Amino acid sequence: MRKSLESWRYPAILLCSIGVSSIGGWIYFIALNLLVLNLTQSALAVSGLYIVRAISSLFTNFWSGSLIDRFNKKKLMIILNIFQSILIVILPFFSSLVWMYVFVFIITVASSMYHPTSMTYITKLIPIEQRKRFNSLRSLLDSGAFLTGPAIAGLLFTVGTPHMAIYLNAIALFLSACITFKTPNVEAFEKFDRNTEKTSLYRVLLQDWQMVIRFSLKNSYVMVIYLLFSITIVLMTATDSLEAAFATQILALSEGEYGILVSIAGVGVLIGSLTNSVIVEKIPTSWLIGMGSLITALGYLIFTSSFSFFIAALGCFVLSFATAFANTGFYTFYQNNIPSKSMGRIGSIYGFFEALFIIILTAIFGIFAEWITIRSVVVSASFMLLVVAVILLLLNVKPTKGHYYQRIVNSRQQ
Repeated sequence: MRKSLESWRYPAILLCSIGVSSIGGWIYFIALNLLVLNLTQSALAVSGLYIVRAISSLFTNFWSGSLIDRFNKKKLMIILNIFQSILIVILPFFSSLVWMYVFVFIITVASSMYHPTSMTYITKLIPIEQRKRFNSLRSLLDSGAFLTGPAIAGLLFTVGTPHMAIYLNAIALFLSACITFKTPNVEAFEKFDRNTEKTSLYRVLLQDWQMVIRFSLKNSYVMVIYLLFSITIVLMTATDSLEAAFATQILALSEGEYGILVSIAGVGVLIGSLTNSVIVEKIPTSWLIGMGSLITALGYLIFTSSFSFFIAALGCFVLSFATAFANTGFYTFYQNNIPSKSMGRIGSIYGFFEALFIIILTAIFGIFAEWITIRSVVVSASFMLLVVAVILLLLNVKPTKGHYYQRIVNSRQQ
């Protein structure tokens, strides 16, 4: 028992760091929207924040993997958190919308780099037999942050200002960096590829993109699962962009009822994450991905096909409940089948295309919602999501592909 608890010492520290950062991120996200709205009194200016963040993610994912794979992950995580913390402290001092956009762009660059960096570090730190449990606990922390972050932000707004909430996020990021200091340096004795120092940036990026293409062709099944799961994320994100309009204009819900709907989704995420953390070891990774994605898609179909608050609430609960299972399964599959030495490049480059298609599909859905009806768009998107989820399930549970969910790739390469 003592040995088992000792083996979770560093994973627990890392989970603590992730949890603090996630809660701070939600507080920052809400406070920033209010800060810009108070400054400009323009909903369009707030929408501009989302555009700036999306463009920043695209810009970053194009090249960041090349840096991540050639840098010590623990040190990079600490640097990125402290860098964001400093910029966030400075951000409220600007009264110019342009300068706020510039700072948000730079902060998002650091944030976009942090995710693939932390994913690689987690893969190197967490033994393969602990990854499913770790990912389920991480999902639980994320769902907790989803609920507590906005609640804390709301409390801060009643006793203070959005500025106070933003400063709290800066403190959270700095605290996260301090906690990360306590985790081991898993790459202390690794030699990174320094042969590119005299090579042009263009040549380095070209070689890295070629490497990702070769890996994708050589490991087609792994990348097909990756792509299909990414497609579900793109479809869900684009559909979510019409969620408020669908609820208020098509279902004729009041703002209060819509708020309750969002709260029900939050409860679904929390209950799903709790259930997932309890039974995760009893469910094969392939079924976590496949059934999690399928039930999520069914939840979207129930929600978008609804004509009443009760059915819409049921759909929101189902889709939120199932996402914890799908995410845990996918992260485990990803960590076990993508080499840690090139995980930054692979994740960033595929993340570039995922972000690009989210922007394109969100714009297309918005245009079609104006041309036809919002319900037609969201129901069609839900059917597409269901088809992709069925294909994903069938590919995941094929008996001939079972070794992809049992093989130990990263443990041989770390």
